[in-house]
Amino acid sequence: MCNRDHSAEDVAKFEQLGLVTRRQFGALAGAGVSMVLPSVANAVAVTEQDVTITTPDGTADAYFVHPATGTAPGVLYWPDIFGLRPASRQMGKRLAESGYSVLVINPFYRLKKAPTAENGGATPIPPLIPMMESLNETTHMTDAKAFVAWLDSQPSVAKDKKIGTQGYCMGGPMAIRTAVVAPGRVGAVATFHGADLVTNQPNSPHLQASRTKAQFLIAIAMDDDENSPAEKRILEATFTKAKLPAEIEVYKGAHGWCVPDTPVYNQPEADRAWTRLLALYGRALA
Repeated sequence: MCNRDHSAEDVAKFEQLGLVTRRQFGALAGAGVSMVLPSVANAVAVTEQDVTITTPDGTADAYFVHPATGTAPGVLYWPDIFGLRPASRQMGKRLAESGYSVLVINPFYRLKKAPTAENGGATPIPPLIPMMESLNETTHMTDAKAFVAWLDSQPSVAKDKKIGTQGYCMGGPMAIRTAVVAPGRVGAVATFHGADLVTNQPNSPHLQASRTKAQFLIAIAMDDDENSPAEKRILEATFTKAKLPAEIEVYKGAHGWCVPDTPVYNQPEADRAWTRLLALYGRALA
């Protein structure tokens, strides 16, 4: 999960299992070297800018990228513990080139402007944990409400189409709670190697998900599933009971496999998860 680094032994094991690809690519990306993600078929021209957004707790810095002409469904992107950085910007831009108006936020704006992890996904995790622990259900909710409102104030965001939201690791609960605070606006939620989606607390994200009106994609890392094998069954039962469409799958990737600057990036499985994300948005945000 977000609270530990992958050791050299971990990465070696994942490589032997075929769960890590292009490790050097990830290392370079973590150092801030420009990344080249797989190109988007029929990519549209985009406009990108750094923005600031007023929230109840201050001013959040973020990256906003959208098709250069017309309107497009909005998407709110919640990063992992490494925050707003070149990798998340590139992923946001790739999504915009697919026809979405994407806001990638710095979840730690209360403490520090981005970059909050100097070496991206190669940054040691322990020093970042206090920033993660500064966030909670209340901050998730207030931030989500402010960011959805900001998206809806943008001319490039289609008001007649639902909004999507996606979260990575600690961003998973944030994505779910976005749909909780804006159930009439958020039509799709996707989590990738989401952390703490199922807890024994009454405010567990999986229980809150049943209060939404969204369609879901839950992409689980193989090692997370090994550590918590019951989680996928609990999620399936929750969504079935709530009668919410949900695609829940364990991927052949280690925790963090979707983001190209982590030591465990797995390009084939990341691209497969990305394809399922586009399918979700194509259905729910049309």
